[in-house]
Amino acid sequence: MLLEVVSLRNCSVPTSVEEQKALAGLNLEAGLRASSNAAFDTAVVYFRAGRELLGANAWEEDQDTMLALCSEEANACFVIGDLDGMDSLIDEVLSKDIPITDKFKVYEVKILSLNTSGRFRESIDTALEFRRQLGLPAPKNKPASIVTVLAAFIKTNRALGARTAEDIASLPPLEDERIVMGQRMLELLFTSTYQAQQTIYPLIAFLLVRASLKHGANASTVDGFANFGLLLCGAFRELKRGREMAKAVELLLENPLNRRMASRATFIPQSLIMHWTSPIQLTLAPLLNGYQSGLEIGDIESAGYCLVNRSFLLFYAGRSLEGLGQELETNVNVIQQLSGQSYQYHMAVIVLITVKRLRGFIGEETNFAAIYKVADDTGSTLLRAFANIAELELLAIDQNWEAASSFLVECGDLRPLVPGFFHGVRFTFFESLIYFKASQAATGWLQKRKFKRKARKSMALMSSWLKKGNPNVVHSLHLLAAERHALEGNATKAEENYKAAIAVSSQNGFLQDRALAHILARAYYAAKGDDYWTNYHRECAEKSYSDWGARVKLGKAERTTGLTALIE
Repeated sequence: MLLEVVSLRNCSVPTSVEEQKALAGLNLEAGLRASSNAAFDTAVVYFRAGRELLGANAWEEDQDTMLALCSEEANACFVIGDLDGMDSLIDEVLSKDIPITDKFKVYEVKILSLNTSGRFRESIDTALEFRRQLGLPAPKNKPASIVTVLAAFIKTNRALGARTAEDIASLPPLEDERIVMGQRMLELLFTSTYQAQQTIYPLIAFLLVRASLKHGANASTVDGFANFGLLLCGAFRELKRGREMAKAVELLLENPLNRRMASRATFIPQSLIMHWTSPIQLTLAPLLNGYQSGLEIGDIESAGYCLVNRSFLLFYAGRSLEGLGQELETNVNVIQQLSGQSYQYHMAVIVLITVKRLRGFIGEETNFAAIYKVADDTGSTLLRAFANIAELELLAIDQNWEAASSFLVECGDLRPLVPGFFHGVRFTFFESLIYFKASQAATGWLQKRKFKRKARKSMALMSSWLKKGNPNVVHSLHLLAAERHALEGNATKAEENYKAAIAVSSQNGFLQDRALAHILARAYYAAKGDDYWTNYHRECAEKSYSDWGARVKLGKAERTTGLTALIE
């Protein structure tokens, strides 16, 4: 009713300055109502009408209303993709001689826009500077040492003590507006630091958790404990405590005041925490719901993250490539509509390229060169790491161990660049497998021992995840155990583990790993001169890849290849 009334009033011409101010206020109210219903296009119309009603002397005659109109319209312009309009409004507000707290809203929109466009370094500087202007602590925008991170972790653990998820959800509400603004800056820093300055990312999480414990909880607290849970699982391997933080996030979301975090609080637990102790298949439906809730509340960034990470997990879960390819094409188009060719768009393209190559499509659009250029231009180590792990997977599927070994040397340890993501689990599996292949190929005793030790180190890391309840690594560990026993000449154990890897990957739906297990078993039996089992596993590998929808050419069965990059 309000929107209709204001629209009718806008058709008339106010006869006095007071009528103009009153109508401008009504347009502000109508715009806020439209924004709350995610009708941001409509909201822009009302906000703009309000500004025009106030005229050229708006800032002098009604500063509060003009500030609200400009700030809210900047946000609505950002959501609908009118970046020129957004920039103009932000610049107008920032040019005014008003308190820094009055500029909070446009700073928030500016940082969101910088994050979306991949200008992460500028985003970090902007958010940290705003906190300093508020008089709040802020780390320097430079790499932090391990000692600094560990010291902050210990300090945070002491502050948290033995609090349970229920205790965290019962924290008193945060009422200091200056602290609220500072917390929001920390929340916005998660995206930029995770992408481009990962050594200070943990410091942001620890700072937000401690500030919430000291000053009280608000919506930003949800993100603080979600990211703390991510770090507990991905960096400190405390899976049980990580799940407890995810539970705290769920309880905090029950507060209606934290509703704006619904999509964000789905993305982090479901993408970066739950897979450590639950089948990845169980994360797919919640991530789709998180995407939808993000659209409903206008949290486009988190909605995009939910969709992108669901795309990766669909691939890792072994979904049929034919149907997955169609869904990924849709996802890429949706993300492009939401945020243009942002870093989220390029993340989604990585999965699409991987699927296209497995489906047999080769060409300029199926290489990762454009992805690496964007990663270099934006400074996104995360984007580069995602592409690296995808390429490593493709090389393993192609049984190109020579190229895989070279690429592993080139990439180095990617785990610190993808903390919490399932990509890190996948990388660890291939790292161990490639080192086992290097040990098999090595001619000298010292070389064999060196690569076997490296392979077992990665395998031990995966075993530690299994002991703490990770169900997604069972089949991978059987396959690594088979390769280890094959290397050590223990035929009985090797064959038992090949069979177990095939059985468990089949049972849990990992079609790509069932095929890989058959390929490796085929190479093992070929080395033994057992033609029957060699041919059997070749046929099974071909069927597995066919079931998955991949067009993979199986060459001559060889247990090892040169692997000169590692051996040299």
